[in-house]
Amino acid sequence: MTQRHQYLKLLARLRRQKRKLWLSNSGDWQWLTSKPAPMASVSRLLWRESVPSLSFFVMLTLSGIISSLGLLAGSTATVIGAMIIAPLMGPIIGIAYAIAVSNRRLMKRAGLTLLWGTLATVFSSALIASLIGLQVLTDEILLRTEPTLIDLMVAMAAGAAGAFAKSRKHVADAFPGVAIAVALVPPLGVMGIGLARLDQEIFLGSTLLFVTNLTGIIFSGILVFLWQRYGNLARAQGGIVLSALSMVVIAIPLGFSLNNLLVQANSRERVNRIVRNELPLSQRADLQAVDLQQDGGGVKITLDFAAPASAITADDARQSQIFLEDRLSQPVDLTLRITPVEEFSVPANP
Repeated sequence: MTQRHQYLKLLARLRRQKRKLWLSNSGDWQWLTSKPAPMASVSRLLWRESVPSLSFFVMLTLSGIISSLGLLAGSTATVIGAMIIAPLMGPIIGIAYAIAVSNRRLMKRAGLTLLWGTLATVFSSALIASLIGLQVLTDEILLRTEPTLIDLMVAMAAGAAGAFAKSRKHVADAFPGVAIAVALVPPLGVMGIGLARLDQEIFLGSTLLFVTNLTGIIFSGILVFLWQRYGNLARAQGGIVLSALSMVVIAIPLGFSLNNLLVQANSRERVNRIVRNELPLSQRADLQAVDLQQDGGGVKITLDFAAPASAITADDARQSQIFLEDRLSQPVDLTLRITPVEEFSVPANP
C-alpha cells in the first residue's frame, strides 16, 4: 500500500512538472481571445478610406500609370508594385461593410468613390497606351482577358481576408497582400489599353475580370462582417441576395471559360505526348516545338523541326497528318516548319 501511494505521488509530481513546463513555454496565447474591433472604430476607418480625397486619386492614378507601363512592358514586378500602392480596396470593403450594417450613406459614398476611381484609372491607362503606341499584346495583358471561376474564388478569398484584416488590428499588416492577391488595378489598366486600341475583345475580357473581382470581394466581405457580428442578417438580406445573384450571373460565362481552358489544356497535353512519343517523324528528326490551336471540330497543329535539307518531304507531312487524324479521331490541319541544319566536322591534325 505504501509503494502504491509513493507511485501515485510521483505520478502527480510528474504531471505538475509537465504542466509547469508547458505553461512556461507556451506564451500567453492572446490571439485566441482577441475580439473584433469596436463597430465605431471600423466605421470610422472604412468611412475615411471611402472618401474621394486628393490623396486617393493621386495614388490611384499613379498606380494606374505604373500598372499600364508594367503591362505594356510585360513586367510582372512592375504590375505587382502597382497593386501594392493602389487604394482601391478600401472603398470596396467599405461597400461590403455598408451592406452588412445597412448604412446607406456609407454605401453611397464608397460606391461613388469606387466609380470615380475606376474611371480615373481606366482613362489614365488609355492615355498612357495612346502616348506610347505599343501595339504588341504582352502575356501580362492577355492573362487578364480570359477570367475563369478560379479568379472568382480568388476574389472571394481575398475579400474575406480584407474584411477580416479591417476588423482586426493585429492582422492589418496583411492588407497589402490582399491587394496583391486580388489584383484590382491591372484589369483596369488592360481596360484602358483595350480602349486605346479600340479592341473590343481586350476591353470586354478585362471588364469581366474586374467585375468578377468586385463581386467576389463584396459578397465574401459581407459574410465575414456578418460572421463577426457587424450588422445583422435581416437588414443585410437585400444586399446579400443581390450580390449572390450577381455571382450566379457572372459564374455562368466563367464556368464556360474554365471548361474551355481545361479542354484545351488536356488536348494540348495529349497531342504533345502523341507527337513526341508516337509520331514516326519525331523519331527521325529533332522536334523543337509543338503548337496547338482548336479550330471548330478540328485542330491546327504546327510542328517545328530541326533537320538537314531535304530530310523531310511533303510525303512525310501527309503521312504524319494521316497518323495524327487516326490517333486523335478528328480532322487535323498540319503544318511542318523545317529549320535546315548543317554540321561541319574538322578532325584534329595528327
